[in-house]
Amino acid sequence: MAPRQCQICNQAQSKYKCPSCYVPYCSLICFKKHKGKESPCVKPPSSEAKTTVVSESPVEKPLIVNKSSLVLKKSQLEAIASSSEICDALNDKALQDLICRIDSSPNAENELENAMAEEAFRLFTEKVLSTINPKP
Repeated sequence: MAPRQCQICNQAQSKYKCPSCYVPYCSLICFKKHKGKESPCVKPPSSEAKTTVVSESPVEKPLIVNKSSLVLKKSQLEAIASSSEICDALNDKALQDLICRIDSSPNAENELENAMAEEAFRLFTEKVLSTINPKP
């Protein structure tokens, strides 16, 4: 997973996320600016609102991929988005928390490896993989 840029100073790599709104920041100085008057913290909508607003993405994440074969095609992304089985699985609060933990981890690969030990996450990844790579 590519490192994120601090959304407060836009100069350094972020190491932390605001516990209220998840905005990435790099230092205590930026955190204080974020919590202060310069760029006030706005809490994201409640989890009920999150389930109804699907297209909202709180943080833009730059991603560098060396192999184009590792990037999903638009049709694969559409298949995931339109899968009722995947959407139903994503309603599980424990799975949501696990995905957020992976996404916000400074060592996402290690966190992903740990998540694969959990059956619910493993079943979810199998659903996603079978959706993007259907067997003939």
